[in-house]
Amino acid sequence: MLNLPQDPNTFSECAVLFFALLIGHALADYPLQGNFLATHKNRNYRDPVRQLPEGLWMHCLFAHCLIHAGFAWCITGRVFFGFVELVLHLMLDLLKGEKRIGFQTDQFLHTASKVLYVVAIQQAWVA
Repeated sequence: MLNLPQDPNTFSECAVLFFALLIGHALADYPLQGNFLATHKNRNYRDPVRQLPEGLWMHCLFAHCLIHAGFAWCITGRVFFGFVELVLHLMLDLLKGEKRIGFQTDQFLHTASKVLYVVAIQQAWVA
């Protein structure tokens, strides 16, 4: 049974919340994304064999970001962080797809956002 601290006060409670957010991120970015979303969320991807529906990339990217948003919401207990995660993840993955940032930078910024979520909760910036 998970007993995640919704209002962490100690370093260990903050660490538990951060660790849970990292696990959620790993699940959403790897097994729950799958090859289809990973490939088709990039607006520049062109399938060499079949004609894909116009705008498919937007649906794939949004679906992927919604999975991340769901984890952020469920783990923090705050829909605000679900919405923030949706927007941030969307922007970062768009930048990665446009080759404006690389994979390492993308993952670092995703992790940094989780740190900021924990700090914002611990400092009571978000109720």
